[in-house]
Amino acid sequence: MSDAETLLNVEDAPEDQEEPQLLPLDAWHRAHGGRMVPFAGYIMPVQYEGIMAEHLWVRESAGLFDVSHMGQLVLTGENVDRALEAVLPGDIQGLGVGRMRYSLLLNDEGGVLDDLMITRRASTDEDGTSSTELYMVVNGATKYDDIGHLLEALPDDITINLQDEQALLAVQGPKAVATVARLVPGVDSLVFMTAGAFAWNGTPLWVSRSGYTGEDGLEISVPAEVVAAFADALLEQPEIRPIGLGARDSLRLEAGLPLYGHDLDPETTPVMADLGFALAKKRREAADFAGAARILAERERGPAVKRVGLLVTGRQPVREGASVVDADGAVIGRVTSGGFAPTLGGAIAMAYVPTDLAAPGTGVRLVQRGKVHEAVVAAMPFVPHRYVRQGAQ
Repeated sequence: MSDAETLLNVEDAPEDQEEPQLLPLDAWHRAHGGRMVPFAGYIMPVQYEGIMAEHLWVRESAGLFDVSHMGQLVLTGENVDRALEAVLPGDIQGLGVGRMRYSLLLNDEGGVLDDLMITRRASTDEDGTSSTELYMVVNGATKYDDIGHLLEALPDDITINLQDEQALLAVQGPKAVATVARLVPGVDSLVFMTAGAFAWNGTPLWVSRSGYTGEDGLEISVPAEVVAAFADALLEQPEIRPIGLGARDSLRLEAGLPLYGHDLDPETTPVMADLGFALAKKRREAADFAGAARILAERERGPAVKRVGLLVTGRQPVREGASVVDADGAVIGRVTSGGFAPTLGGAIAMAYVPTDLAAPGTGVRLVQRGKVHEAVVAAMPFVPHRYVRQGAQ
């Protein structure tokens, strides 16, 4: 079994289109030895030198990820924050300029249509007056569905702009911010979940201190026309190496971060997914968001199933689709993500199990292709997050 197959089930990667789109850096990835595969409607690099080595490099230094398949949306219009609260359960009106928030796009039944990051940023209107706009990053495989849902849910005077002229890069790892600061002065002033406007050689950048690996790092929105030159400049720094989808998946799994379309879907509520922190207190009290009745009832009584982490006995990964079974072999849950954890040296997974089995330390059995695997429910993240928060030294 290849390195890629061991850590990332490439064959199960979602494909939304008959002819996947190319990233602005497609030729760049190939020139740097990227092994390209279809993912989320795009052709993307799964690995360069090898997933294990790339994973460990991010944990000790800094990795460059191309996440340009993600949807970058800008929402404008009068009271756009208030309007957006009709479909998101977060406190959007209370979001300060340059502040970010993780949130969820919900359907009327409380199911998760997508998870996303939203930031309020300053803007200048055509007449020169200052205002604010909301910058939203959504998953690549769902971005067009998200836009359709938002267009239906929001008032007609709210404008949604898909910034398809912008690429999106992530630099992640303990040396990421200090290294990027050599090229983009001032980014080291950011702390976790804050963002701001910066520049590289006169090119405007939008930079946030955030990411999807559990490590400290940055996400950088850069014009697609200059992204290859910017990526070259980043790679000239000895601390930075290119990293593919395989390591991105194993890193986010160790960090306990769910992947939409696998650990989250329209049948899953935020309470089931253990994402209750995304439900703002004032919104819970007002009960005025999509699916509020079901979600608040689950918060009070407990959901039928809950997303948990699993430590799997042995090194053999248990993949998405494996069953969680009881002592009699009856199926009582499902594995939604699984793989080998390079940092831990063993197999880990996420699964939905009955709530009475969700306490850490509970033993469960998994069945994959007829083979039984023993596992224990574990607290997530499996590997501690290393975000640099406000007030950190």
